[in-house]
Amino acid sequence: MKAMHSSFKIMLLIINLYLSACILSGCSGESSAKKTSPDKTLKGHFSVSGAFALYPLTVKWAEEFQKSHPGVRIDISAGGAGKGMMDVLSNMVDLAMFSRSVTEVEEKKGAWKVAVAKDAVLPTMNSKNPLISELLKTGISKETFRQICIDQSVKSWNKCVQAEGQLYNINVYTRSDACGAAEMWGLFLGSNQESLNGIGVFGDPGIAEAVKNDPLGTGYNNVIYAYDITSRKQFDGLSVIPIDLNGNHKIDEDEAFYETLDDIMKAIGDGKYPSPPARELYFISNGKPTNEAVLAFLEWILTDGQQFVNEAGYVRLPDETIRQQLTTIQ
Repeated sequence: MKAMHSSFKIMLLIINLYLSACILSGCSGESSAKKTSPDKTLKGHFSVSGAFALYPLTVKWAEEFQKSHPGVRIDISAGGAGKGMMDVLSNMVDLAMFSRSVTEVEEKKGAWKVAVAKDAVLPTMNSKNPLISELLKTGISKETFRQICIDQSVKSWNKCVQAEGQLYNINVYTRSDACGAAEMWGLFLGSNQESLNGIGVFGDPGIAEAVKNDPLGTGYNNVIYAYDITSRKQFDGLSVIPIDLNGNHKIDEDEAFYETLDDIMKAIGDGKYPSPPARELYFISNGKPTNEAVLAFLEWILTDGQQFVNEAGYVRLPDETIRQQLTTIQ
């Protein structure tokens, strides 16, 4: 065991030296991935639960990691960021997928974090909304979203676009589970998850499906549940509501970045899409991990694993941030 621990520390040092050299020489993106041959000596098992936001990418990372580390078994389940935090602090799992900032209270309880990627929460509507043409032109401002989701003073789609004629009520859906998506959407609107009103639905897939089945529905989803990873287009039946960031009742050219998955990813990476509801995604453990398989997995994610971030529909962290995160797991 001591020999294995020593070898792991040597490997960690090499990885950090490599990444630092790459950053200094101007490397970026997938070019910083370190190519390694399969490591059949590392063996172990660990479990992961938590945020739906990070679940698809974690599954992809686990599949690729196990190709190069066939002796490691990883069990993954989604259930919301709140469940992940509860599971990891009670030692039911080794890692939690987490999609909001870690609170001081959670840190005092032992929550240790490492940032691994970035994404955002997007407001959504049904693609057959009767006023969709107008909504895509005018967007909805943060203040109006607050009046829809929190104050409940705006109850019709007509009022959002100042349309006369037949009245179309807004059916609001929100998350029933404690989750990062709801918390970040609440923070964007100046409050928190508890203040969000609407019909409670469990999970990201659940709220997306509810809006798809309701022409007058609206909700919010993490990026990966609003866009098809293969076509890079918005899912059939679902449409992202553009946010009128400057409140001028129209979507200007620099606010129009929702057409494709790559467009919204670039807007998040460039900071054009606001934060919140854009945010970093984390893995959480109860104290700094000691499981060598877990540490190797986290090291791999921040090096070789970064090549899968963009193609999976997420935004890569800046190289400097990645380097800083690597130092936290030494």
